[in-house]
Amino acid sequence: MTTRTPNQHLRGLVAESGWTYADLAKAVRAVAAECGTGLRTNKSAVEHWITGVTPAGDTGRYLAVALSRRLGRLLTLHDLGLADESSDRGDSIGLSLGADPIDALMPMWRFELDRRRFLTSSAYSVAAAALPLSHIQEIADRTAAAHTGQIIGRAEVAAVRDMVRAFSELDERHGGQHGRSALVQYLHDDVAPLCRGRFRTEEIRQHMLSAASRGVHLLGWKSYDAGQQGLAQRYYLQSYALAVESGIRGHDGFIMRTMAMQGLKLHRPEHCQGLAETGLNRAKGKVDAQTESLFRVVHAHTLAKAGQPTAALAEARQAHALLAASPGDEVPFWALAWGPPAASVYSRTAKVYETLREHRAAAEQYARAAASRPAQTYARIVALDLVAGAEMQLKRGQIEQACATWHRALDHMDGVRSVRTQKAVTTMRRSIARFRARGVRAATELDERAAGFLTGV
Repeated sequence: MTTRTPNQHLRGLVAESGWTYADLAKAVRAVAAECGTGLRTNKSAVEHWITGVTPAGDTGRYLAVALSRRLGRLLTLHDLGLADESSDRGDSIGLSLGADPIDALMPMWRFELDRRRFLTSSAYSVAAAALPLSHIQEIADRTAAAHTGQIIGRAEVAAVRDMVRAFSELDERHGGQHGRSALVQYLHDDVAPLCRGRFRTEEIRQHMLSAASRGVHLLGWKSYDAGQQGLAQRYYLQSYALAVESGIRGHDGFIMRTMAMQGLKLHRPEHCQGLAETGLNRAKGKVDAQTESLFRVVHAHTLAKAGQPTAALAEARQAHALLAASPGDEVPFWALAWGPPAASVYSRTAKVYETLREHRAAAEQYARAAASRPAQTYARIVALDLVAGAEMQLKRGQIEQACATWHRALDHMDGVRSVRTQKAVTTMRRSIARFRARGVRAATELDERAAGFLTGV
């Protein structure tokens, strides 16, 4: 009979957490559910792990995330006493900030191209979300030179920006599932060597790293749109590291703003206000007024979530005032990730009002946001703003108006491959089910169209 060795590492961490075995089992099930996996883990399973049984499949990874969230620091399988040389698959790749972000990105890209599931199904890490808050200082300068000996100038920077812009437009028109592998390949094969090249001037080096950061940010956004929140977070962290290294004022703060938005969306508010406030402070007075408005409106949303309505509304008003202050200012390349700044400010202001349960004002702002973006270029985000606006109309009892708005959203979803749009349509069908059951014609017609849309996805 085989004698197991008790897992003292795991025993100690569970004791430190203060959880009962039943509490831990519940937390593991919750993390697994976020990754689309249903587990039946119970306290007996935890007892077995403590005695030395290795969790099956991906359960160990979910266990590491659950304990990381509880203890407020990043834990790996190795920390839990669950990894050896053959089983440690690099679950912590991308969840730390090192001297060279490319060193973290290269294996991530290889795993993506090899379609290694563990990376794309990774969970969002609360501990990793705190990293930028404690990593404000400059990352060490690189010393590696490109093997080709090529000297990089403005033309190369312009080429990378043009390619990233083209990928971004493709993403907005057709969804995050279009062109993703091509973007990974481009960043891996072309952009990474350029980042390690020799530059004509320090300014050119800064702009190349900033352009690379924008490309990695887009890859994070594509992962987010595919529902792969853990992978998106890893890309955002490395995009942040590249932005810090670039030294371009405000760019690092913009990534912190994105990370705050992700945390808000996932209902993980632990570090959102800190990220938004720190990002704003990194940009305030160093960027144009329109770009600063993008920072302020996300900060407003975090204030609303923190139960500070007066401060939230004041910050939202300041964001709108900044939009009107200098409409002709040039907005940096990296700040145009979601199109015209005004549209982003209106959409996020709507979320502030929605958080404060001011549904009429929220609906108005969502409609304003949808009307402020070129619909052909930004089909997905226009559709999602319309969906959100319809939800606000429904909350006000305006079923006919809400159905009309949902129909407009579906008009924009044709040809878009996006997990978020699919979820939005599925949620919409649940929202109108009671009206369809009552025989409301508008709800019945909308549901039939929505069912056809989901069948054709």
